[in-house]
Amino acid sequence: MTRIVVLPNETLCPEGAVIEADPGETVCRALLRNDIEIEHACEMSCACTTCHVIVREGYDSLEEPDELEDDYLDKAWGLEPESRLSCQAVIADQDLVVEIPRYTINMVSEQH
Repeated sequence: MTRIVVLPNETLCPEGAVIEADPGETVCRALLRNDIEIEHACEMSCACTTCHVIVREGYDSLEEPDELEDDYLDKAWGLEPESRLSCQAVIADQDLVVEIPRYTINMVSEQH
C-alpha cells in the first residue's frame, strides 16, 4: 500500500487526511474511495481539469503525463510544475503528498 497525505482543503478535507492506496490506482479513485469528494466532471476520462491536484511530494514516482493530459493541464486554474489531473496520475509505490487547489476552473468561471 502507498500512503497519500492530503493537505487540508477548506471544502473537501478541512483537516487534511492520510489515506492508503493501491499501486496502479489513480489518485482520483483513491481520494473518492476515501470519501474525499474531489470534483471529476468528465467522469475521469481526461476531458476536463476539475480533478486537478498538485503533487507536493512524490511527483517523480508518477508516470509522465501524456500529451492529452498536458493539453488539459494548460487550462487548469492555479497550474504549477507539479500539477496533475488526479484521474490520470497512477500511483506507484512511493508515498505522495497532494494538495487539492481551492478552486477548479468551473468554480472560477462561475464566479464562486
